[in-house]
Amino acid sequence: MGLGFMRRQHRQGLRAVPDEEMVALLEPGVGFEGKITVPSGLVRLNCQFKGAICSAGTVIVASQGDIEANIEATQISIAGKVKGKIHASERLEIKEHGIVLGDVETPLLAVDPGAYFIGHCDMPTEGLEKSVPNKVDSDRERA
Repeated sequence: MGLGFMRRQHRQGLRAVPDEEMVALLEPGVGFEGKITVPSGLVRLNCQFKGAICSAGTVIVASQGDIEANIEATQISIAGKVKGKIHASERLEIKEHGIVLGDVETPLLAVDPGAYFIGHCDMPTEGLEKSVPNKVDSDRERA
């Protein structure tokens, strides 16, 4: 099996996957606890993991991934299950059978039909907070 095929297969999921080098690939049958820290590149988890994930690149949780962790990355795609806080600095997508149980923070959130999400979503956008009047403050002034 050619390496090009492997890269295409493992990048499936994230719609706009940057051309990143795959630095970690964990498949079914692997289960561990700890902290994953990646300075750059693509991490694909299709296993059980408990702990924390911090990446300056892309994190893909594949369909058999069962993750209980706080995740911080540039782009995150979830087709499996994630329980924990998620911070994607550019994009978070929850695929058709993906499950997210926890709070998320990202400027761009894509949720496919059939995905499941329970939690709070914060979508900060530079400048938008300043240009939109705060309804809560204006309601308090009227009272």
